[in-house]
Amino acid sequence: MELLNQLSSLYQERFQSTPPILICSPGRVNLIGEHTDYNEGFVLPAAIDKAIYAAVGSRNDNQLHFIAHDLNETYEGTVDGFTRSEQGWPNYLLGVIDQLQLAGHRVGGFNCIFGGTIPIGSGMSSSAALENTTGFALNELFNLGIDKMTLIKMSQAAEHKFVGVKVGIMDMFASMMGKAGHAIKLDCRSLDYAYAPLRMEGIRIVLCDTRVSHSLASSEYNTRRAECEAGVRILQGFYGESIRSLRDVTMEMLDKHLKDTEPLLYRRCAYVVQENQRLLDGYEDLERGDVAAFGQRMYGSHEGLSKMYEVSCPELDIMVDIARPHHGVLGARMMGGGFGGCTINLVQEADLAHFQQTITEQYQAKTGKEPFIYVCTLEDGTHRVN
Repeated sequence: MELLNQLSSLYQERFQSTPPILICSPGRVNLIGEHTDYNEGFVLPAAIDKAIYAAVGSRNDNQLHFIAHDLNETYEGTVDGFTRSEQGWPNYLLGVIDQLQLAGHRVGGFNCIFGGTIPIGSGMSSSAALENTTGFALNELFNLGIDKMTLIKMSQAAEHKFVGVKVGIMDMFASMMGKAGHAIKLDCRSLDYAYAPLRMEGIRIVLCDTRVSHSLASSEYNTRRAECEAGVRILQGFYGESIRSLRDVTMEMLDKHLKDTEPLLYRRCAYVVQENQRLLDGYEDLERGDVAAFGQRMYGSHEGLSKMYEVSCPELDIMVDIARPHHGVLGARMMGGGFGGCTINLVQEADLAHFQQTITEQYQAKTGKEPFIYVCTLEDGTHRVN
């Protein structure tokens, strides 16, 4: 709230205008189900108490004035004549404006100053939060009457077409639709979803940031997606229209048609098929309150991401290896696109201080880097702050 008040004051100071509307859009964690969303599978994300905050207000002209408070950078343009920005970050806002205009919505000029508590490059989806912030704010500001699901799809399309990363829908969905104290079981094919209360008394969700920027994530993300699609095309040659995505594929199919002829594609596709099943089994674990069993599935997820999907890195593997033997840790795995960022850990609250000390000391000894550690609570999704 302190940051939001600061942004509001800076907004009024910079633009000499009436008070802006204030928006909070959270980052997300994903308990299990990584790289399954763009394969029409299942995910189990939750919105957290790390967020993008923005102060936004309309103008009397067609000008766009953006300030990235944390970067101390600005962007200026016009609402009817912008192109992709070489600065990078403005494209997350411009891409959403572009989607609104393509859908026939009239967007006027506006000012926006934003900052956040989501560590950049940590795998908590700051980009999705910023896109959701933009769509939600403009929907409010110009009374566009757009429902949340449409805003989510616009955020995703903005990242596909304007930013250039073919992300799945999970990040935007979790950020927009989060519910305090709950995870979301999301079917990425139908977009059916259910809120699952996390009955984890005495257990905390802890993110350990490797301090490695996932610079490979965007290019390799698109490569992994293409590899999965290539595997699907091969299987369609045998099974026809019954195979639309890896959601429709079984291990028996992969063993029969890819294992010997396409070993790389086999590993990629097999990870996704197995991860979907891990999530469904893990969801049943949580419904039974068996967090220990769920934690073991998290370790299985990391093993698949590291060895079969090959999106981990030495630092992420080290972080999980340190966590695994700690008596207070129920489960750990890498989270997000990969090649850096955070691990997500389920830690007994009574052992939290010792876990933090162990991770810090051992990770620093092995890598020379001091990790950042974030203890998270689950919060509501994108909303206007009074």
